[in-house]
Amino acid sequence: MSNNIQLVGPLVRLFLGLIALTGITAFANQAQAETDTINAVASFSILADIIAVVGGEHVTVTSIVGPDSDAHVYSPTVSDARAVAAADIIIINGLGFEGWISDLIAAAEASAPVITATEAIVPLLIEGEPDPHAWNALANATHYAASIAAGLSALAPKYADNFAANAAGFEAEIDTLFAEASARFDALPEGRRTIVTGHDAFGYFEAQFGLRFLAPLGVNTESEPSARELAALIQQIREQAVVGLFVENITNPDLVNQIAAETGLRIGGRLYSDALSVRGGPATSYLSMMRHNIDALLKALE
Repeated sequence: MSNNIQLVGPLVRLFLGLIALTGITAFANQAQAETDTINAVASFSILADIIAVVGGEHVTVTSIVGPDSDAHVYSPTVSDARAVAAADIIIINGLGFEGWISDLIAAAEASAPVITATEAIVPLLIEGEPDPHAWNALANATHYAASIAAGLSALAPKYADNFAANAAGFEAEIDTLFAEASARFDALPEGRRTIVTGHDAFGYFEAQFGLRFLAPLGVNTESEPSARELAALIQQIREQAVVGLFVENITNPDLVNQIAAETGLRIGGRLYSDALSVRGGPATSYLSMMRHNIDALLKALE
């Protein structure tokens, strides 16, 4: 698995020139001191929402990769360099999800602490490599919140109780949703537990609810399946009890449409895997994303 997207040389030079000319970091630190608000930068939209929930009124959050965008193949911009240079804290997923993040931080000469939200999570391994999509297990989201609360508390100890309370409230909502979803997934018959999605992003979701996900793309959306691999997947779908087929908000639907055409499966809707939906969509927060995915899957499987 390779998530290492390198910034091109001219862009790196532009970033370095930008930082040298503007002195953004010093300005940002002064602004943070005046407003008493932590300026947090998240690598992608799902993480940004959890930071906003835990941070509450004491944190403003900027997401590098926005809603409905694919962090696997993202190319950082000059505005991203500005945001990273101005950050009081940078929070990333880790597990190889953001292959471009180290280059971006180095190019921006950022001095803010970098928190890896998955630090306390034991990852699933796929062909010996960690699956980065850990947020798709509800239980893991509580570890994300705890890591974020710890990072924010180290930066602003006087708000530590607020961060801890916000994380606890988030965990309570997670526990409620997990209990409700588990009861419904547990009731599914064995022959109605297999789903096909655009890429292999739901391994953690699969493990927590006893499902099976198949996908034409691996955990990284950069690579395309060969004709032989796609044919093998289609044959597998024909031979097994696959009852759900879904497109994703971050992947090209062509492969899923081809699978639908060749297997006769009806596409059951859209799942949100690596990014939230844009404003007005059904998945504008982590919890609404998980509720949407759970409801969409159960509608197809029940």
